Parts: sequence; C-alpha cells; structure tokens
Amino acid sequence: MTIDPRRLRFLLAVARYGGVLAAADELSVTASAVSQQLARLEQETGHTLLQRTSSGSVLTPAGLALAEAAEDVERALAVAVTRLAEEDADVTGTIRIGGFQSFLASVLAPALPDWRERYPALRFETVEAEDADLFRMLRAGSLDATIVELDAGESYTPPRGTTDVPLLDEPWQLVVPTGALISADVVDLTRLGLPWLGLDPSAANAAAVRRVRRELGGDESDQHIYFSYQNALALVAAGAGITLAPALALESLPAEGVDTLDIPGLGMRRVVLRHLTRSRSTSPNLATATSLIREASAAFSYEPSGL
Repeated sequence: MTIDPRRLRFLLAVARYGGVLAAADELSVTASAVSQQLARLEQETGHTLLQRTSSGSVLTPAGLALAEAAEDVERALAVAVTRLAEEDADVTGTIRIGGFQSFLASVLAPALPDWRERYPALRFETVEAEDADLFRMLRAGSLDATIVELDAGESYTPPRGTTDVPLLDEPWQLVVPTGALISADVVDLTRLGLPWLGLDPSAANAAAVRRVRRELGGDESDQHIYFSYQNALALVAAGAGITLAPALALESLPAEGVDTLDIPGLGMRRVVLRHLTRSRSTSPNLATATSLIREASAAFSYEPSGL
C-alpha cells in the first residue's frame, strides 16, 4: 500500500470541520477537489474512508484511523518546523498569548523554561481571561494570539479576519459522582436523577453538553451554574449534578468524589490558536511562537480514565 501523504490534509480537514464543503472552505479549494483527493486516497488504501449520510459526511473507522495518522504527521512536521526555525535569524521582542486556565497551566507554562533557553531574546507573556475579553484584546492588538476551545462535534468557521491553527483534539469525559454508575458500558442518565450542571452558554463544553444531552437525555440544572472546571468537579462530588470535562482540564484537578468516564459518543474538544490572518505572515515572532506552541501541544498526552 502506497499513500500520497499530500492527500492526508484533505481527509484531516474533513475530520476537523465536519464535511467536504467545510473542508473546501478551510483549504481554499473547491469541494470537487476535496472529493477527488479523498477518492484517490480510498483507491490507495483500498478502504472506504467517508460515509455520506442525510445529515452530512461521517468518517468510517478506517477514515478515523487514517485521520489520526495524519494528525501524527502534522505534529511531527510542526516539531521539525520549530527546530528549523531555530536556525533562522534571531527573533526578539515580546509575544503575548491569551488563553484558558487548563491549557496555560498544563501545556504552555511548563514549556516556558525551555523556550527561554532556546530563544533568550524572545519574551513570552500570557493572559488568562474569558473568551470574549481575549477576543477583544486580539482585535485591539494587545494580544498576538489566543488559545480557543471548541466542540469538535459542532461545525464552525473562525471569525472574519482571523485564522485558526489546530493544536490538539482530546476526548470529552463524563463526570459523575463516585459510584453513581455501576458500569460505563450502558449509560442511562435518566436513571441517575441528576441534572446537567448549568454553565455559560458560550463555553465550548456548553455546546458539547447540549449535543450529548440530546443523545443521552437529562435536564439542565437551574440551581448551579459554573465557570471553572474546579467548581464543576466540586459540585459533581457534592451530588449536585453531572457535566462534561476535557482530559486536559482533569490532568491537574483533584478527582476525589467523582468518576470520569471516557465513553463512546461524547466527542472531542478541539483546541486551536487563533490570530489575525494578516499577522503571522508579517510577524516572525508569532510564527516562531506558533511553532513552539504546536510542538508543546503535540507532546501533551493523557491517560484515559474510567470506572
């Protein structure tokens, strides 16, 4: 079997953006071009990679396996680009990155000492704030880029004038009080008698919760609304409800009193780096920082948990 690796980016775009049309928009090509590349990829692999349904296109198990391999290739290239960038002209100045707590704490902050050593003339500054505030700062020019979380199960396009650089996809996990479910094999949330905790409707996991709630059932709580995952876990441990949380957020948070389940159908959280479209081509600092952040993201791994 011989696979042309140049075709993998078309499959990866379909996996990330939810269909051929969305992938074509992201890659700035026609939908016909995407379909042709996927057809050739199917010929090369001898497998059906895309299943077309009434609601859109869905990757087959073979397609998902190949998309995961494509992500590995993309990450390896990101690391190589970073290494090559070190041989280029020195970058100097300050780069300001905004983001949310779990990514800044688990991925970005641990990498700062290595970045200082490799780029002593480049100063990194981070800002933790809500998405809306970070986006205003990006538009105003006081941030060079922001880290954004999305629900991979929902189609989306970056805001006008911005570009999203994929960093990592990680599974959503169901968080329930300890012992609430005997087994993760059959999940009937209607029997739990616990609502979904309420949260900011603009949050990425709010979109994921809405999607999963439609599929698995359950009502939304009108008594508890959370902003941080730390508070969410405390509320779940207290028996106030259930929620979804990403693997990255669970890495550094106490898990006493809760069970986290990695079960089919929950989908993935997508983390991207968002910058103004015109910025990266004119800013060697941003290009270097983007490569470094992608390298740090590629190095992140999680351990699946369950009952």
